[in-house]
Amino acid sequence: MNRLMNIFATLKTRIDAVIGDLMAEGALPAGLDLSKVSAEPPREVSHGDVATNAAMVLAKPAGKAPKDIAALLVERLKKVPDVVDASVAGPGFINLKLADEIWRSALRDVLTIGTSYGDGKAGQGEAINVEYVSANPTGPMHVGHARGAVFGDVLARLLSKAGFAVTKEYYINDAGGQVDHVARALRMRYLQALGRITETDVQDALARKEIMYGGDYLVPVAEALVARDGDKWAAVNDDTVWIPVLRDFTVAYMMKVVKEDLVALGVQHDIFSSEKALVNAGKVDDALAFLEKAGLTYTGVLEPPKGKLPDDWEPRPQLLFKATEFGDEVDRPLKKSDGSWTYFAGDIAYHKDKVDRGFFNLVNVWGADHGGYVKRVQAALKALTGGKGQLDVKLCQMVKVMNNGEPVKMSKRAGTFVTMRDLIDEVGKDVVRFIMLTRKNDAPLDFDYAKVREKSRENPVFYVQYAHARGRSVFRHAAEMFPGADLTDAGLAKADLALLTDSDEIGVLRTLANWPRTIEGAALVHEPHRLAFYMYELAAQFHGLWNKGNEAVQLRFLQADDQNVSLARLALVRGVGLVIASGLAVFGVEPVEEMR
Repeated sequence: MNRLMNIFATLKTRIDAVIGDLMAEGALPAGLDLSKVSAEPPREVSHGDVATNAAMVLAKPAGKAPKDIAALLVERLKKVPDVVDASVAGPGFINLKLADEIWRSALRDVLTIGTSYGDGKAGQGEAINVEYVSANPTGPMHVGHARGAVFGDVLARLLSKAGFAVTKEYYINDAGGQVDHVARALRMRYLQALGRITETDVQDALARKEIMYGGDYLVPVAEALVARDGDKWAAVNDDTVWIPVLRDFTVAYMMKVVKEDLVALGVQHDIFSSEKALVNAGKVDDALAFLEKAGLTYTGVLEPPKGKLPDDWEPRPQLLFKATEFGDEVDRPLKKSDGSWTYFAGDIAYHKDKVDRGFFNLVNVWGADHGGYVKRVQAALKALTGGKGQLDVKLCQMVKVMNNGEPVKMSKRAGTFVTMRDLIDEVGKDVVRFIMLTRKNDAPLDFDYAKVREKSRENPVFYVQYAHARGRSVFRHAAEMFPGADLTDAGLAKADLALLTDSDEIGVLRTLANWPRTIEGAALVHEPHRLAFYMYELAAQFHGLWNKGNEAVQLRFLQADDQNVSLARLALVRGVGLVIASGLAVFGVEPVEEMR
């Protein structure tokens, strides 16, 4: 079997070749679609090393029973190099047993390539835009933003590892009504900083809903405005004059804070796009003119929706986008009653801007509260690209922050929530980044300070890091036990790996061989949490080997009287460490050398 390759992809190619031979011979109909034929690890290790669904997916188009096709394939697959056995299971699944040397060759690949093992070409250099965080610049980011930030950043790293050309983008919502609201709140804090009003006045205004934001985080913003402009805006009552100034000042200040918080989390974007700049450049008008020219807009009256009325529904003639032609439930308004564009119109312009920059493959990471906007934006992208564009919207559910099962009090600075910086300061960025990926993005996540500090297998970040640290400790002992041995990766790649014969050792080798497939699969479906599950499983297998050696001396990694066996096992230990380090690199987490 070819070296430096995804073993399962190679098996898939060989299975396809066998089917091709059977079609050429007339044993199967010509022209069968093989795209759904898979080669993957079976659910149960006892079933074999690789399972294929070939007979099941080809049965209907071939007009044959699955077991009949399976019987044909099994006889041919037994003759494929490195396949030592093939058998039919259930209604027609085929299980293959491979030579153990195949798994040992995967370890040599790991030692040869290092942490780049698993880098793939599935993306074929395709440009993909991943937009994430995109929080309104109205205050500090909360833990929900932290989850979206980590998810988007790790997904971008994963896609890069899988061969995509990734651009990481942040969309600054600096043109809507929310920034006007925060400007009004800043004016109150500004007057307070000047000594013109008191904290009680601010809180009274908040209670009367004269302002929408009341967190202490606006105090330093107001102080910075006073430092720059003095009392220049105190006597200016025309809000058309002072709102634009305070709005721009707040956005600039809060985006500086946002970027600092993102850096603290290890998150960096390639591009920051401004909604305000988009509007000022006439991009919204251009986008809607594009749709109008394509015959995709009209003036009409929408039926009132069932249940709660959305903000964009009005019982009057409106300019509408023909969203139903592209999979949405209803057509969508583009203009409000006051003649201004809807928020959705701005979204259309922003996505057209992405397309104009050459992106037809897009991923947007949003909070779960934006779920109602998914279909309309996907419909808009289809309209803008003639159906060629792809938009995957990943919704991140809320995060509950607790300590020993009790809710953590909200941040005094933010006023209503636990901030992202609070979380980072409490447990560190690496823990935050890893824990955020231990659940699928659309499942709720409980972040318990006490749990993430536990030194047990119940704490996944500790458990994985401990496996890496244990491996490094083995090497420190090995350097003392075998002072003349070549313990470099290149040296270990030359070790006699045939000495790895224990069933659990082979099990670890199989898992290492599955890393490239895990990377590719997770990248193609945009699910980086799969890597967390993989690393936890690999760590569990490694800890199992460690414990097995504690119980049986002859199975320990280091055998003082047998350097060859020790080197083979050290190669395995190093392989585990390299793959864990590879996964942690995608997560943006530093592997630890020793646990303290």
